[in-house]
Amino acid sequence: MKQLLLVFTVAVALYAQSVSGKIDLPTDSPVAVLSADFSNSKATARGGAYVVDVYASLSLRNTTQRRIRGITLAVYAQDTAPGKGSVSVPSLDVAPGAAFSVRIENHLVRPLGSSNPGVEVKLDGVLFDDLGFYGPDTLQSQRLMTKWELEARRDRDYFKSVLKASGVDGLRKEMLAGIARQAGSRGPGVQMVRGRATNQDAEREVQFASLAMPDAPVEVGDGAARVTASEARAPRFSVRNRSAKAVEHLEIGWIVKDQQGREFYAASMPVDLKLAPNQAGDVRQDASLRFQQPVAIQSMTAFVASVGFAGGGQWVPKRNALVPASPEEQRLLQIYSKRGVEALVEELKK
Repeated sequence: MKQLLLVFTVAVALYAQSVSGKIDLPTDSPVAVLSADFSNSKATARGGAYVVDVYASLSLRNTTQRRIRGITLAVYAQDTAPGKGSVSVPSLDVAPGAAFSVRIENHLVRPLGSSNPGVEVKLDGVLFDDLGFYGPDTLQSQRLMTKWELEARRDRDYFKSVLKASGVDGLRKEMLAGIARQAGSRGPGVQMVRGRATNQDAEREVQFASLAMPDAPVEVGDGAARVTASEARAPRFSVRNRSAKAVEHLEIGWIVKDQQGREFYAASMPVDLKLAPNQAGDVRQDASLRFQQPVAIQSMTAFVASVGFAGGGQWVPKRNALVPASPEEQRLLQIYSKRGVEALVEELKK
């Protein structure tokens, strides 16, 4: 496939090097570049590598006759990791011919030896309002953006129903409850990593409870993880496909409750697992949930965060107090916080 190559170069007075921003789009790309600004990007030589801090602002245009709901761009400092990043923008509503902006903030690494420690931006995928998709999908962005779009439709429908049933006052109360729920669910900083820590405290096994979701196509059964004050590792679960469709992917949400009774959403674990209808299976991950501050875990809960079916199609859960706010709900909460309830009402009318 022929490519459309746009190059934006910015000189940076740093070890006599420059940072270049290169945007590589297919000729049939559904978006076109109107402008790009990489002027705040910089590269720093550290040891045997460049640390490339990418701060860019792109202006793009929808060149199709369909509305764009989401976009994912891959950002490369070299052909292989760790010199690769990405940016995804959900909850878009870009009309045909309309322009929109994308901010890129990535921190990448590439070896020394290149005369130009630049970056390359490629289109990984675009999601349309009919859930159609364009792109190579090297980052599995189709699955992620489809999930976000389904969650956005669910949440917008919910807030519209609140507005219709309870008016502006009811919508305001719902927003305040959402803000309070987000503040109350913030736990200690956590990081999901592969493998385990090198320094291990005394471990104990903690069983997972399962959050009941009668409409979920996959059921999470028995589960457990090895727990210390600094991490929870090696999670394992039994799962069963109780739908009539074959499943090829699911996400399992992980909720932690500490000894003080504080409950917070800790992580979402993606699992590629093929399950025929009514088939059961086991999920085991060589991963650790590491806490920035010690946590005395009292209990853990697992739930199905999303399901991807073979041949296409996804399922997302209904709204639940324990399920974290979607990107769309967070966006609506920001509109309310910054611009007030009237602006939110206008947004929901779109």
